[in-house]
Amino acid sequence: MSIRRAGTLIAIRELHGIAEFEQVSELFDGIWHFDPDSRPITVELMRAMSHAGNYVAGAYDDAGRLVGASVGFFGAANTLHSHITGAAGGHGIGFELKLHQRRWALERGIERITWTYDPLVRRNAHFNLAKLGARPEEYLPSFYGVMTDAINQGSDSDRVLASWALSAPHVAALVRGEPGRRPLPADAAIVLADEDGRPVTRDSDAATLLVALPEDIEALRVTDPGAAKAWRLAVREVLGGLLVEGGVVTAFHDKTFYVVERPSLGTASSSDRV
Repeated sequence: MSIRRAGTLIAIRELHGIAEFEQVSELFDGIWHFDPDSRPITVELMRAMSHAGNYVAGAYDDAGRLVGASVGFFGAANTLHSHITGAAGGHGIGFELKLHQRRWALERGIERITWTYDPLVRRNAHFNLAKLGARPEEYLPSFYGVMTDAINQGSDSDRVLASWALSAPHVAALVRGEPGRRPLPADAAIVLADEDGRPVTRDSDAATLLVALPEDIEALRVTDPGAAKAWRLAVREVLGGLLVEGGVVTAFHDKTFYVVERPSLGTASSSDRV
């Protein structure tokens, strides 16, 4: 599969050779600067996963350089779990990798892809929800323990499990390039706000709730670790609490707010839902 992005021809294909997996490892290390003892994937594991029929793919530019890669494995209930995806530079390579992953899964009768992401990073929330149409299903506190890579150094690894329903109408519309924005209800209420860079919680009985994220959590971890930790705990309490109560995240508004629909009376809690 080949696509043209910003004047550059990008070819995406499955990977099978040791040399290719070594390139992927180098690419990921260049993005995250992993501690050698805490790499999320190794060359040997990519080799085994690919040989067993799992998803390992790379994106190459027209000069033959690897500029993006993605690794996923089969999970329960006819699901592909996307373990790690990274792209060097922009040009929409990450988006094209996810579309390739979607096509690959559908060709094998898989209807859902899941992955985890840091719920505090605005650009990731926007990409996953607004561009792909994935939906957060579960809040996972300190999922990987304390991180040691250069981007997440010393931070609790809270993650959200995103679920991508590959054939859902709203996902198909986004893949076709149709706009996915919906107007907010007039009575939508902010229950976690950003006030001068600090998280502030508010009470509300509204049916639609807005949960804000900091402008740049990665920079905040360096410039004000105390504020970064306060945001981590606030999002864990508010967004995580709403998901446990059965709240449904339906959008990411204005590149700033999770939009959460409060469950109606009688709706099962998230622990009761599969």
